[in-house]
Amino acid sequence: LLQNVRIDPSSISFNMWKVIPVPFYLSVHFFEVLNPKQVLQGAKPVLTQRGPYVYREYRYKTNITFHDNDTVSFLEYRNLFFQPDMSNGTEEDYIVVPNILMMGAAVMMEKLPNILKILLSGALAGMKQEAFMNRTVGEIMWGYEDPLIDTINKFVPGLIPFEGKFGLFIELNNSNSGLFTVNTGMKNISQVHMVDSWNGLKKVNYWRSSGCNMINGTSGEMWPPFMSPTSLEFYSPDACRSMTLVYEQSGKFKGVPTYRFVAPKTLFANGTDYPPNEGFCPCLQSGIQNVSTCRLNAPMFISHPHFYNADPSLVSAVVGLQPSKDQHALFLDVHPMTGIPMNCSIKLQLNLYIKQVSGILQTGNIKPVVLPLLWFAESGSIEGSVLNQFYTNLVLFPLLLEYVQYIFLGLSVPLTISAGVLMVMNK
Repeated sequence: LLQNVRIDPSSISFNMWKVIPVPFYLSVHFFEVLNPKQVLQGAKPVLTQRGPYVYREYRYKTNITFHDNDTVSFLEYRNLFFQPDMSNGTEEDYIVVPNILMMGAAVMMEKLPNILKILLSGALAGMKQEAFMNRTVGEIMWGYEDPLIDTINKFVPGLIPFEGKFGLFIELNNSNSGLFTVNTGMKNISQVHMVDSWNGLKKVNYWRSSGCNMINGTSGEMWPPFMSPTSLEFYSPDACRSMTLVYEQSGKFKGVPTYRFVAPKTLFANGTDYPPNEGFCPCLQSGIQNVSTCRLNAPMFISHPHFYNADPSLVSAVVGLQPSKDQHALFLDVHPMTGIPMNCSIKLQLNLYIKQVSGILQTGNIKPVVLPLLWFAESGSIEGSVLNQFYTNLVLFPLLLEYVQYIFLGLSVPLTISAGVLMVMNK
């Protein structure tokens, strides 16, 4: 078992680690704003959920380099392919959402001199930019060209450090999640998969406390074997932080024993409700995390879908959300003996803070609100021939060895007694 869970080309789990061999899917649900004109006049946003828009996700590692200090470095790439037969809609569907660039830039410019805001407001009017836009799913996800990018770069250089297209998932497809260096477990199996560094860093510098900046746990794919039913940790480049999940219950996935780990209510709690999270602030209500410091300073927040496990005021600030554990809680089912996930669904929601900004007419009389943009789930489970190989080599065979061990232990007792009797008789 120990030989087969190390990161070593001769181990059974190595190919599973190098190229994830199981179907993995990204499902995206958008929140369409049904009353954009009324929201501009101060009304509560009315939302409806669109989708899911489902993508088959392929993950593979490149630049795999083993080091002398029991670590290995790699880049993991993700390729996404739209699955029409699994989706409720197409990438050509039009959806009304906030003008993310404009509304985000407006909030970011709130404290700048009025003259700059007035100039920007005039430029926005000339480009016919409005607070809400009607764009296709494909444009929102994979990018669209917008003259606003050049205008913002002209008036406030450095405010948005990119050019060309803008899309919420434009950096996700055909890209990697950074250079991970993790322990191989060759010398110490209890450290296998634990992150040594990410992009050469032992800790990030996004947050205001050392604890929040720490890179803890694994890269989120596998964990050390012989897990205890307590908690597990992983570093998420998408969330720019380490996350700790807690044990919920034991179970079985297709005959394989598992521990289920879920997000604690404190995961996205604010510093008032959970003081260790103070480093992630400035905070608003509990249940949403400010990620502006790692998202170009845009007023972005992450949360559980539909503000599950969040302050009820977030749900009541809009119309159309129905948070539930069954639909919106994330989970990981891990085989505790090997630390390999059998079934998982990681769910997160992306939110934009919008409000009226003095001097920028396009923001109207919008009341301050954390507006859900979309939520997504990355889900996968081991099945088919991979499941059969896993079950045979890493579950059934070790179990048989354990039984054989007990049989030999049982046989050794009468054999020892018999040997003792014979020695007495020979004397």
